[in-house]
Amino acid sequence: NFLAEQGSATRDRFHIATKAGIDRVEGGKGFNNAPDYLRTCLEQSLKRLQTEYVDLFYVHRRDTDFEIEEVTQTLGQFVKEGKVRSIGFSEIAPNSLRRAAAVHPIAAVQSEYSLQTRQPELGLVQTCAELGTTLVAFSPVGRSLLTDRPIDPKIVPSLPFLGQNPRFQPDALRRNVVKSDGFRALAADMGIPAATLALAWLLHQGDHVVAIPGTRRVAHFKEYLAAPQVRLSPTDIAAIERVLPVGWAYGDRYSVAQWQGIERYC
Repeated sequence: NFLAEQGSATRDRFHIATKAGIDRVEGGKGFNNAPDYLRTCLEQSLKRLQTEYVDLFYVHRRDTDFEIEEVTQTLGQFVKEGKVRSIGFSEIAPNSLRRAAAVHPIAAVQSEYSLQTRQPELGLVQTCAELGTTLVAFSPVGRSLLTDRPIDPKIVPSLPFLGQNPRFQPDALRRNVVKSDGFRALAADMGIPAATLALAWLLHQGDHVVAIPGTRRVAHFKEYLAAPQVRLSPTDIAAIERVLPVGWAYGDRYSVAQWQGIERYC
């Protein structure tokens, strides 16, 4: 693989994060935080990556069959063994983060966070800042709705995830594109791509907030890279909030099935 080809002398140049805890056994609930299962996931990741350790190891979904303190102890053991440098969780509530942090430092929490999804502002952003935990925002450009190229409605039904997502059903998607047109116009007036502005707004929410946008195209990647250089004034922030106020999106964030394993709060 790419990492192995670089050689061990260059390993410190890479910061590798991976997740565990998804269990796709038919008929199961879809996730498993049992100590032996998490260890198996870790060992398999190390083997596939051909590395002796990962820098950040997340639990992908909270399994309520196990107290979060117990799960954190398991992750902490991996740190003691030198197989993991730091640990994190994905989609947990602020109170769960506090419980976990009482057992072992939590380096990062992943959560969907963007101008389209702002639930983390109801406690998670603040708790992460208080505990010194990085908030890793996924889907920071709203699955295309906060870019200059919203997804083509014609292809949505063929996509396993978005095809079932409430915000991307025909009527909701049409409304969401129309509503976010104002954001695209604002970005154009500022002379930057909409995706760049979306990420700049997100980074403005705190030094402990980072974004992990995904892309397959270099042009999009360059738009993302430009975001840290954008400085937003209070006037800019107010303008963004006017065109996309809290709660503007049509449709729930996830379908009933997609909410499985995600901790809701507030």
